[in-house]
Amino acid sequence: MFRRLLVVSAWLAVSAVAAPPLSTIQDVLYKADGARFNGTLTISWSSFQPADSTAIVAQGSTVVTVTNGYLRVQLVPSTSAIPVATYNVTYSSNGRTQFREVWAVPATTQTLKVHDVRISSAAAGSTSGISAADTGDPATPLPESDVIGLIADLGARPVKGPNFAAGSVAVVDGSGMLAAVTGNPSDCVHVDGSSGTCGWSSTSFVDGDTLSGLVDGTNTAFGLSATPNPATSLAVYRNGVLQKAAQDFTVSASTVTFLTASTPQPGDTLLASYRVAAADTSQTQTVNGPQVLCSGTGASTNSTTLTSIGTCNIAAGVLLAGDRVAVQFDLAHQNSTGGFAVEVHWGATTVFHRDATSTETLVSGRVDASILAAGAQTSSQTWGTVLSFGTTAGTASDSYAGGLTITLQALVGQAADSLTTNNFTVVRIP
Repeated sequence: MFRRLLVVSAWLAVSAVAAPPLSTIQDVLYKADGARFNGTLTISWSSFQPADSTAIVAQGSTVVTVTNGYLRVQLVPSTSAIPVATYNVTYSSNGRTQFREVWAVPATTQTLKVHDVRISSAAAGSTSGISAADTGDPATPLPESDVIGLIADLGARPVKGPNFAAGSVAVVDGSGMLAAVTGNPSDCVHVDGSSGTCGWSSTSFVDGDTLSGLVDGTNTAFGLSATPNPATSLAVYRNGVLQKAAQDFTVSASTVTFLTASTPQPGDTLLASYRVAAADTSQTQTVNGPQVLCSGTGASTNSTTLTSIGTCNIAAGVLLAGDRVAVQFDLAHQNSTGGFAVEVHWGATTVFHRDATSTETLVSGRVDASILAAGAQTSSQTWGTVLSFGTTAGTASDSYAGGLTITLQALVGQAADSLTTNNFTVVRIP
């Protein structure tokens, strides 16, 4: 019997030690009209650990009945809990929720009033004054370190740096912090976070460039529309056959000089492809000023049938609607046995013809062509030492989209005479 009493006493002692201390809340509750409150208080809580290290596990609640305003309830202190905890209190009367508030209960042996533990309140249906605890979360904000993974997640995100500014494009700087891009409103932002003029400096290509110069079997110097960069990128084609640098031609800046054995002959087509340093590859390369397509001297004929004494081959894509092409020539007549005739052919169309007598020694002329959406409108002027000033106007339906050949042709009345081209120039004016 003694041993049994000893075991019971020990169990009671352990139970007494294990139970957490309680704080007492005792008060008389009134309504606004002075009548005493009758109803219930539903007090709920989340899991927390009091200061004595006992564990209040899981979420729970208790219902306290208030009769004639009298309230008395004992709760585990929450202000000394780790972390600090709170109680959600809902006042109900006549089957309806009347009021909600949050309590923070301190550890004390003295009896507490409701106003000693109330930290926020709101009428039923209102969210004003109700903390996060009303949804089951503690009313007091949790430290970031208590939320699993929160610190790591925040650390993985860039933060505002000293150069962060509102109203600007944001970039991640070299330190992994957010910074504002500086520049003009019209600037573009580059992938490295810098700003500048839209577009970029890079290598551009010129394909199918027509070499300018008179193809007469004598002239060896021809011009490109731009300077190859690097010079070794230049590929020159004569009648579609690739020419070999140093063996067939040399290049200096934008001038291509053919070696004697590879001198282009009348009727040859000369094209080139190469790289250039362009300011902005997003824009099509254009020629902003007059462009000499062909220029040369020296061709002559003593044929009594029309013979080419000047040829200019214009590649596909060079001429555009709205362009103007000026063809100018100067001829000299040697001997005076007979007269002679001169023509300019625009593709297959004869846009100019003039006859001169045997006494004429010098003739100059000009043909202008306005490039239309299809074909061209032409006009011409000619004069000489004794030849009167003459003009013509007309049209040419020849398509220029696929390329066009302009030829200066002449014949003499007697084989003892000859005509020499002192100059033949074709200029494109965009």
